[in-house]
Amino acid sequence: MRHWYAVFARAHAEQRAELNLGRQRFEVWLPRYRKMRRHAGRSEQVLRPLFPRYLFVALDVAHERWRAVLSTYGVAGLVCSGEAPVAVPEAVIEGLRARADADGTFTLERAARLRRGDRVRIEAGPMRDLEGIFEAATDAERVVVLLELMGRGVRVTVPAEHVERA
Repeated sequence: MRHWYAVFARAHAEQRAELNLGRQRFEVWLPRYRKMRRHAGRSEQVLRPLFPRYLFVALDVAHERWRAVLSTYGVAGLVCSGEAPVAVPEAVIEGLRARADADGTFTLERAARLRRGDRVRIEAGPMRDLEGIFEAATDAERVVVLLELMGRGVRVTVPAEHVERA
């Protein structure tokens, strides 16, 4: 019976592992999310792994050559208990897939609910009750807010859960 297993990839090699496992005819799923990236003065939307260094592969460990996964370029190992790989509960995979967009990517809720230029209010922390303008969301569930302090605009980074639309 086929189950999903977590593959531990080498650093920044999730896509390489996905490609090479696919070439070996394994069913592979690398959950990704959309992120805005600034580079060379321009912004672009890129896909990043939802779980850095992890992807999933469907295997029947009793009948498939699952050890071939271990020698695949980009793969550091499988999540195991002793010598045997540990299956990811089917409910976890189904729950993740249900939250993904039609193209299989995720939109992070904190980043999706605010748009650049929205007026926001900081609800907690040392800057509580200050209002500013939403600038951007970062990977670490933090947001950048432009505050008006001492007569000039100051960018601050705060936890996303501390910010609400004003």
